[in-house]
Amino acid sequence: MEHVLVTGGAGYIGSHACKALKKDGFTPVTYDSLVTGWKDSVKFGPFEQGDLLDRARLDEVFATYKPVAVMHFAALSQVGESMKEPGLYWRNNVMGSLSLIEAAAASGVKNFVFSSTCATYGEQDNVVLDESSVQKPINSYGASKRAVEDILANFGEAYGLQHVIFRYFNVAGADPEGEIGEHHRPETHLIPIMLEAIDGTRPALTIFGTDYETPDGTCIRDYVHVCDLVDAHVLGLKWLMDGKGSRVFNLGTGDGFSVREVIEQSRAVTNKAVPYEEGPRRAGDCTKLVSGSTRAEVELGWTPDRSNMNQMIEDAWNWHRTGHYDG
Repeated sequence: MEHVLVTGGAGYIGSHACKALKKDGFTPVTYDSLVTGWKDSVKFGPFEQGDLLDRARLDEVFATYKPVAVMHFAALSQVGESMKEPGLYWRNNVMGSLSLIEAAAASGVKNFVFSSTCATYGEQDNVVLDESSVQKPINSYGASKRAVEDILANFGEAYGLQHVIFRYFNVAGADPEGEIGEHHRPETHLIPIMLEAIDGTRPALTIFGTDYETPDGTCIRDYVHVCDLVDAHVLGLKWLMDGKGSRVFNLGTGDGFSVREVIEQSRAVTNKAVPYEEGPRRAGDCTKLVSGSTRAEVELGWTPDRSNMNQMIEDAWNWHRTGHYDG
């Protein structure tokens, strides 16, 4: 089987990508520092522990497995933290990615799939963002991802490193078979935080900002099921291996849900009340981000079948009750 190097493969999205790759006939090689990932989620191929800034370790892994492609998920991704500690994000997300991209180019890898974000678009309300929308990130997280996109473009021109970039925002849900799921330390994502509040493992969910210019005053986001998301990444890999060249794709449903709407749907799915309190806005948060995915649907043949809110919450709830990692 052909190897694909998956950075961040012990994390939430990366582990689901490894399962999708394995199902499609590839052997995923997880490269992860385990700073935020979980060894228990590495179930679908070899594991290599290492830091992206450790170039010698990267070169060793590339030489051992000779991957046909890289799928790059490893990154810090907390907007609030990125506003307080921008250096951490530029060092980890940008310098780490540069180290990886240089190692890939040096080893002769020509196919690179990058997990970017709709946060590169910044504050653009009341529009459905597409791939031609102006990129003007308002936080260090989005800016760091935008920088990596630029690096990939430069390396494509200089070394022929072809790349597919996926921009998406909120990822939710879990493996329907319950093998892997979402579990961060600390947890920062809305749906798992709500589920923790429901089962009493945290006091209450905090709604950050209730005075946004939206129908109910809370932020609106587009959500995509993690399994749909990683299916797109596998399609992107095949796009590259078929020689179709570098491309950028948004991944979303075109529908946005406010924080209050997600809370209400969580109550409906779990049949339990969601304890919550209201707090001030967080720096760097946009009012509304909705990502269209027409290009991915037309060109990749991608269909986000599981990306309805009830299904995402149901899969997340099933995982939450049965599948937490212990370490």
